[in-house]
Amino acid sequence: MMRRGVAALAFFLLSYPALALVRIKDIASPIGPRDYQLVGYGLVIGLQGTGDTMRNAPFTEQSTSAMLDRMGVNVRPNNSMRTRNIAAVMVTTNLPPFANWGATVDVTVSSIGDATSLMGGTLVLTSLSGVDGAVYAIAQGPIAVSGFAAQGQNETLTHGVATVGRIPNGATIEREPPRPSAGNDKSVILQLRNPDYATSVRITDVVNGFTRQRYKSALARERDDRSILLTLPAGAHATRFLAEVGELKVRVETPARVVMDERTGTVVIGADVQISPVAVTHGGLTVRITETPEVSQPAPFSNGRTAVTTQTTISAAEQTGQVAMLAGPTLKQLVKGLNQIGLKPTGIISILQAIKSAGALQADLVIQ
Repeated sequence: MMRRGVAALAFFLLSYPALALVRIKDIASPIGPRDYQLVGYGLVIGLQGTGDTMRNAPFTEQSTSAMLDRMGVNVRPNNSMRTRNIAAVMVTTNLPPFANWGATVDVTVSSIGDATSLMGGTLVLTSLSGVDGAVYAIAQGPIAVSGFAAQGQNETLTHGVATVGRIPNGATIEREPPRPSAGNDKSVILQLRNPDYATSVRITDVVNGFTRQRYKSALARERDDRSILLTLPAGAHATRFLAEVGELKVRVETPARVVMDERTGTVVIGADVQISPVAVTHGGLTVRITETPEVSQPAPFSNGRTAVTTQTTISAAEQTGQVAMLAGPTLKQLVKGLNQIGLKPTGIISILQAIKSAGALQADLVIQ
């Protein structure tokens, strides 16, 4: 099964055109406009006995009492609450650049107490503030939760994360976020999402070819591996000029990189990864320890006592390993060599780490 999966991955990567062109707006964005993060503290009500325990989460009880006091309900301080239908949550969202008053955005609601599920709950009116402390949006509405948790006396079933949910269009913008300037009125700086010198130069050449034909002059200049300076043509607005430049297509240069996630066993190999000729063998050593309890019974009419002893058995088994030559001038040959050894994802991760240590992996190794 593993060999088939790796081969399928190689086919997908190799079947994609090697010289595919992408739009500039998909790989770069102007410096200046950005998302604005907001955060707030609120209460979720209407839970079906899955909320916070007031004894373990005193802040939930304090927040509930303060909310009821503002609504004219007098809560006696000596009477502690016993309800499990309320949960304290943190509400977060990102305001997109140039967001206007009255627009709506999605919010994420996350429990901060010992609530077991937010399913079926409703977020009470919550203020969302920015880093400067000002309120930029308010959020309220029913929560959509993708996970669930069911618990009985002897078994618990959990799917996904039931203590985190979302409210689509749950926040309304009450104040427009700050709009930092991208520079002066005569130039705009494009920033690459994946810095690379070759891609920066290619974008500059493509933009200059377009501006020479349309505006009769070269208006782009590469600054470094992650930014390009665009000079605005006379009489043209930055928005219209960026819209025209964003539709131009260039060939993107991708770095040689191997990304490995040891928790899930995922290995992603870039198309330009190469391995110098090396010989690799891989075998696993399994050690098994078995504890067998035995009862020692004394002889009749003796002064001995019945005792429980343990019989320990230790066995070791080592799999036979085969030596394979790995040399990957192309991704197809590299994956074919790994398939010949017949490894599981954890084995592939170990081998790639060892090859990198030997200096034969000509790529960056990223371990997540």
